[in-house]
Amino acid sequence: MEHEEMSKVSEAKIKTDSISMDQSKVSEANNGGVDHSMVETRVVGGNTYEVIEGKVDWRGRPALRGRHGGVGNSFFILANFGLENMASLSLAVNLILYFMFVMHIDLAEASNLLTNYMGTSYMVAVLISVFADVFVGRYMTVIISSLIELVGLLLLMLQARSDRLKPPSCRYPVDPTCQRVHGGNEVHLYLALYLIAIGSAGIKAALPAHCADQFDEKHPEEKLQMSSCFNWLLLSLCTGGAISVTVFVYIQQYKGWDRGFAAAAGVMGLAVIVFIAGMPRYRLATVQGSSALTEIFQVYVAAFRNRNLPLPENPDELYEISRSKASPDTEFVAHRDKPFRFLDRAAIVQTPKDAAPNPWRQCRVTQVEHAKTVLAMVPIFCSAIIMGTCLAQLQTFSIGQGNTMDNWLGKHFQMPVASLPIIPLAMLILAVPIYERLFVPFARRLTGLPTGITYLQRVGVGLVLSIVSMAIAAAVEVRRKKVVARHGMVDMIPGHDYLPMSCFWLAPQFGVFGIADMFTYVGLMEFFYSQAPRALKSMSSSFLWCSLSFGYFMSTIIVQAVNAATKGATASGGWLASKNINRDRLDLFFWLLAVLSTLNFFNYLFWASWYKYKPAVPQPEQQQQQQQQQQEV
Repeated sequence: MEHEEMSKVSEAKIKTDSISMDQSKVSEANNGGVDHSMVETRVVGGNTYEVIEGKVDWRGRPALRGRHGGVGNSFFILANFGLENMASLSLAVNLILYFMFVMHIDLAEASNLLTNYMGTSYMVAVLISVFADVFVGRYMTVIISSLIELVGLLLLMLQARSDRLKPPSCRYPVDPTCQRVHGGNEVHLYLALYLIAIGSAGIKAALPAHCADQFDEKHPEEKLQMSSCFNWLLLSLCTGGAISVTVFVYIQQYKGWDRGFAAAAGVMGLAVIVFIAGMPRYRLATVQGSSALTEIFQVYVAAFRNRNLPLPENPDELYEISRSKASPDTEFVAHRDKPFRFLDRAAIVQTPKDAAPNPWRQCRVTQVEHAKTVLAMVPIFCSAIIMGTCLAQLQTFSIGQGNTMDNWLGKHFQMPVASLPIIPLAMLILAVPIYERLFVPFARRLTGLPTGITYLQRVGVGLVLSIVSMAIAAAVEVRRKKVVARHGMVDMIPGHDYLPMSCFWLAPQFGVFGIADMFTYVGLMEFFYSQAPRALKSMSSSFLWCSLSFGYFMSTIIVQAVNAATKGATASGGWLASKNINRDRLDLFFWLLAVLSTLNFFNYLFWASWYKYKPAVPQPEQQQQQQQQQQEV
């Protein structure tokens, strides 16, 4: 029952710079009634601050609204994300050339090596997020991961600088005496790459969730700021990436690979310093000491073990702990019949009330509902995999295309081919503020949604644009092959000979895919964070990176499968099997990806229409503020 009363607030009598605590009862009208909620406050330096539930500062004291977190303090996090991408993105777009012309690895193998490296970087993010929850926390995970990535960059720089750690230079691929990297030098290369991959994975796993921790989703103003936070994360990523694919790529190709890797290592060191500088003002989520994934797996195991037990007709007979005996921060979720009713068997009561149940045979209803939510998100997760596969082609084969094309800007400047991703990055730098400041407020007026459009609508727009990007890539490759045949340059030496065709013909496929990134990946990040159970929110960004990881590994599988299936169709032994890109059938490969992406989109439409968003429970004391803000917007 709700009763109407005036809130009573105790006044703190303190001296300056002392800290005290009081309890205040706050209530506001909600459909004719009033709800009571205790608001804990503390006084620091003569100012009263509200204590933020579930967050602490770097010394373990309760975090205070106005002193910790918020928009201003998230700058250090955004700067770290941008600097890390500045250090690492040049590797993602330029390592394919380093593998080929310095380590003498052929195109198909180099492509697979790069996609496996990128896939590992994203896949390990899931494991590291578990490590962050159980042991050290998200902010410390970012620091440790940054240091690991820094060591990997230093090892890569050392190998590029020392002639003893790499094969002798030669005119690859036409010189038959070229030696491929092997032995201890190959081990050195792999060690450096995968240290970078692990470090980058840790940052990707922990930093977006740490950034979201700076905002309180129960607070109406901060809830809107949290939605913007993911857009600003993308903007910082793009800003750092734009510098990486221009300045750093230029240094690598024209000033020396060792200097380029040294510059990346220096920026990574700066990223660590900037992130640590903001530590006194961060809101930190407490270390859970256990992984929420374990509780999810317990539900699946218990449901399987109880598969032969009859379900009670009344869901109230399912097991749930008593609210009166639970701790104040224990989460409770109401039972839902759909979807996945079969998982309710995990909550069938089998032990006496006074006995502690076996968690692998009897779970709480709340656990079961969390497991249902995670399982419902799996089809959405899988729908993003093929887009990661398409992205991998822009970082591998499209760079190989550009290496055969005219990359001169005027008569005096030759643009590195690996700088082509500046096109989508530049478009994103312009598009993100436009989307955030113009499109979202406009759409918000039409839909009434804080985000303008739903998360899944945003993802769907991106998937359509990725299909367009692959179709454009196929059409451009058809034209490039015609130019090759017309000028008799089939056996040209990429990087030394150039087609009379500008590399900016590749701009449309990069540009369209860049806009697709803004819609799909930010939409997925928001979707996973908003829909994941509270205990899994720290892992929500890892779901996105994991889907990208599967996309990169899928790229490796598809390349190998295509070569095996088309082995007798070409003289080189497959569409992508030749060391000469001019003899490959890259156009057909791009058309194949466009078809697969189209089929994937229809699959996505089915699951997106089937998915039911987790019901939002409005906070009674905040409803009036929310309505006022929507009217102001």
